Amino acid sequence: MSGANSSSLTLGFFILNGIPGLEAEHIWISLPFCLMYIVAVLGNCGLIYLIGHEKALHRPMYYFLALLSFTDVTLCSTTVPNMLCIFWFDLKEIDFNACLVQMFFVHMLTGMESGVLMLMALDRYVAICYPLRYGTILTNPVIAKAGLATFLRSVILIIPFTFLTRRLPYCQGNLIPHTYCDHMSVAKVSCGNVKVNAIYGLMVALLIGVFDICCISVSYTMILRAVVSLSSADARHKAFSTCTSHICAIVITYVPAFFTFFTHRFGGHSIPHHTHIIVANLYLLLPPTMNPIIYGVKTKQIQEGVIKFLLGERMALPKANDA
Repeated sequence: MSGANSSSLTLGFFILNGIPGLEAEHIWISLPFCLMYIVAVLGNCGLIYLIGHEKALHRPMYYFLALLSFTDVTLCSTTVPNMLCIFWFDLKEIDFNACLVQMFFVHMLTGMESGVLMLMALDRYVAICYPLRYGTILTNPVIAKAGLATFLRSVILIIPFTFLTRRLPYCQGNLIPHTYCDHMSVAKVSCGNVKVNAIYGLMVALLIGVFDICCISVSYTMILRAVVSLSSADARHKAFSTCTSHICAIVITYVPAFFTFFTHRFGGHSIPHHTHIIVANLYLLLPPTMNPIIYGVKTKQIQEGVIKFLLGERMALPKANDA
């Protein structure tokens, strides 16, 4: 396939080249990615099922966790199957429109993930600072409206990416040195001026990422003030313990996100390109893989729900055999 031949653009497809410089190691690189994807799908689907069927988990905190799990499993499913096809079967071609659709969902879902983490921080703020009014403030309609607003924010801000990318002329080739269609990776293939794309991408990062981080920081500042003022050491420990899972989720989401964002714009020549691609893939895979594990280990109610579910299944088997 003549991936760099501009005449192939008349066919309307791009070629995703995987991880440049590590083509010989694609098979080995695919193994941990595949394992992480399996863990992510099973863990997040399991969490959604457990929260939906266990009445003890029908609380705002777990509704937001279910929304985060749905976002995570959808996010990694938009990229990993296609990435594994590149690694295993050398299926690198992707239709131009399919590339734009994948690009939209990747950026929309990462924005949604950031928004849900912000909502979870606000949930912890209300739970710790206003415990007696927790149930009356975060009612089911309020939770639904907050989730819808987060979704609409991501959709409205990300839709212009597709139009800005579609308008560009592609006369320098169709080879994208990436495992999935990222906004700036696709734009840089163009022979046109991508300054508008870069400026709008930075603006979206500020409106979503920076805004959410500011809200999270303010929430935890207020939480810290409220916890420090508690007279009982046990009460302080209990209040902090309810936040540890969420803090871990924030760290594993935003650290690779910031690395990808800043190195893409300011450290492009000092860091190898294959490092950019690997971290960009970990940015999409690590949170979906780790979040169910973190919340399963740190959250007592989820542990109890899993034990209750497993014991219920074991008790149901003898009854079925007796029948």
